[in-house]
Amino acid sequence: MNRMKLRPSRACLSALALAAALSGCAVTRKEPPPPMSVPAQFKEAGQWQPAAPQAVTPEDWWTVFGDPVLNDLESRLVVDNENLKAAVAQVANARAVLDAARLAPFPTLSASLSANRQNSPQSGANVNIRSSSVSAGLDASWEIDLWGRLSQATSAAGARYTASVEDLNAARLSAQATLAQTYFSLRATEAQQALLERSAQAYARSLDLTQARYEAGVASQVDVLQAQTQLKTAQAQANDTAAQRAQLEHAIAVLVGQPPALVTIATTALVPTPPALPELLPSTLLERRPDIIAAQRRVAAAYADIGVADAAFFPSLTLSASAGYRASTLANLTSAPALFWSIGPALTEAIFDGGQRRLASDQARAAAQQATAQYRQTVLTALQEVEDNLVLAQRLDAEATLEQDALTAAQRNLEITLDQYRAGTVSYLNVVIAQTSALTSERTLLDVRNRQLAAASLLLKNLAGRWTRG
Repeated sequence: MNRMKLRPSRACLSALALAAALSGCAVTRKEPPPPMSVPAQFKEAGQWQPAAPQAVTPEDWWTVFGDPVLNDLESRLVVDNENLKAAVAQVANARAVLDAARLAPFPTLSASLSANRQNSPQSGANVNIRSSSVSAGLDASWEIDLWGRLSQATSAAGARYTASVEDLNAARLSAQATLAQTYFSLRATEAQQALLERSAQAYARSLDLTQARYEAGVASQVDVLQAQTQLKTAQAQANDTAAQRAQLEHAIAVLVGQPPALVTIATTALVPTPPALPELLPSTLLERRPDIIAAQRRVAAAYADIGVADAAFFPSLTLSASAGYRASTLANLTSAPALFWSIGPALTEAIFDGGQRRLASDQARAAAQQATAQYRQTVLTALQEVEDNLVLAQRLDAEATLEQDALTAAQRNLEITLDQYRAGTVSYLNVVIAQTSALTSERTLLDVRNRQLAAASLLLKNLAGRWTRG
């Protein structure tokens, strides 16, 4: 069997040399830093410095509240929350897109095997000519990335993959904060319910006292009716808070990926203590926010897309090669005369496309401007959220102190008023007013403590999980 060597022509070698020379002439679009006017410091607390995104996985920030039940729920949320599972799938999809983009610059190789039988009538004669052919071959193709279109596409896919990872981190952080706030509301509702039940017991004793005084002719029927109204109102409010507590427990069950019937949280009626705020919050904590990192990476992807769009204005160079055997019978398929091959470059340039490439380039630039504006808005929103929760946490701390003083005064006033009522110097209306004031003050204090916990958890979320440097 004769062997034939495949020798590329000088034209092919010249094309390869040209491709190597032009491969460094890639069209690139360097991402400019989004212009951002940043204050020198937080208005409410701490110092702010210009920050560059740093990808940091959110930590177990909820442990600062020192609640083992909350710790257990948060660990279950990370594993079983269905929204987080969807975000994980989105990351996997972005990873597949990135892997495909990385493989695009490599050559492609395909194999073929075919056989056919042909019958053709002979012109002017009643004769049919039959022929058979069998062929087997390999085809290779390689697009030379002269202008960086493929590399820019890979860069864009890589940036979008990083953004999807940070979207997952942001979704996880948001779900963790939602769970923490729901849990704190549940504990505060339990405390409200316990308070109303204690108040109802006290109102029941007051009703017994008023009933006895009425039977003795010392109190009027109006006093008895007022005592009954106050007792029934407290009992109704206790029932309402019990329903709220059940709904909050159902919400927690869904957050941890379980049917409400399978989740039961033991009642403690204990509201966790809000953690102390630091005296200084370093601005570098904003660098950890996954939504900021994701927005920044989308800016990078958008500018890489500009490079992809601009590369379409230049010709594309493809090297292709094919080799195989073609014969009339399978037995002669691998003989030397049946060998065929071809190799050569192809340079393609669109001459007229109706302005589609220009429109694609304009669209890419507009998308980059949009991504930049969204990035800047994300940073502004982050600053606002930190400022809002800083001032809220500080004001609520002062409000809690004032409400505690008000509760102490209301309880002392209630004690004095009850003594006066037993002595017959005041009417039961004074007792109702004093009891209502004491109950309102204590319920308000519980509400403030719940808001303190919510503000602390939101502040930690807004600072990507912690408020200490490191």
